[in-house]
Amino acid sequence: MPSTARRIDAFDLMPGQTIAGKYVVERKLGAGWEGEVYHVVETRTGVHRAAKLFFPHRNHRDRAVTFYAKKLERLRNCAMVIQYVHTETIRRRNTPITCLISEFVEGEIMSDYIRRQRGQRLTPFEALHLTYAVVCGLEGVHRVREYHGDIHDSNILVRRRGVFFDLKLLDFYHWGAPTAAHIRDDVADVVRLLYDAVGGKERYANQPPEIKAICRGLRRDLIGRAFPTARHLREHLESFNWE
Repeated sequence: MPSTARRIDAFDLMPGQTIAGKYVVERKLGAGWEGEVYHVVETRTGVHRAAKLFFPHRNHRDRAVTFYAKKLERLRNCAMVIQYVHTETIRRRNTPITCLISEFVEGEIMSDYIRRQRGQRLTPFEALHLTYAVVCGLEGVHRVREYHGDIHDSNILVRRRGVFFDLKLLDFYHWGAPTAAHIRDDVADVVRLLYDAVGGKERYANQPPEIKAICRGLRRDLIGRAFPTARHLREHLESFNWE
């Protein structure tokens, strides 16, 4: 796409609107630096999908969408990753827009889920259980030599199933091959999820030792020393003794 292409910062698709002649918009799911995501329904089959429309100035020569699609393809066997389907091209304001179609997953953004709980936080046991679900999924991502790079409670979808958490990671857009530092940063970000889930700084002093043994005051050097990989954190969660 030429660098002189018209800049588009919002698509603002409306419910009922058809895109690519194949999908009907149900609702907007979210927006970010790269584009906007919509819940759509395939007109021929009635199958529900998610459609991510990339802003042209963030997707020069389809570089961003190609990277994103290939990364999702490499992660296709990872349970915590939304599955890629295909791409479409639509036109908005006389500009071609690349649209990435993927599976649609029901769920609630983790930050919203936690805010709905009593006191807007989780009990230590619930938070550890949720952290364990995240760590198990992340370990699968690292196993195929990939990483996320920006894990926080606004890019994880949560769905509670009985005593389990069914999670999906959003926004795999970081560039570059994974390094040991990337892996450590992913693990430290998961520890931050635990810290925030139990109440953050305001509640940390009163947390049980089981929580503090993992959070370690959010010092990344100490976290990295204790849990250099997701596997190390998973094994700790599976084996520590409650005091």
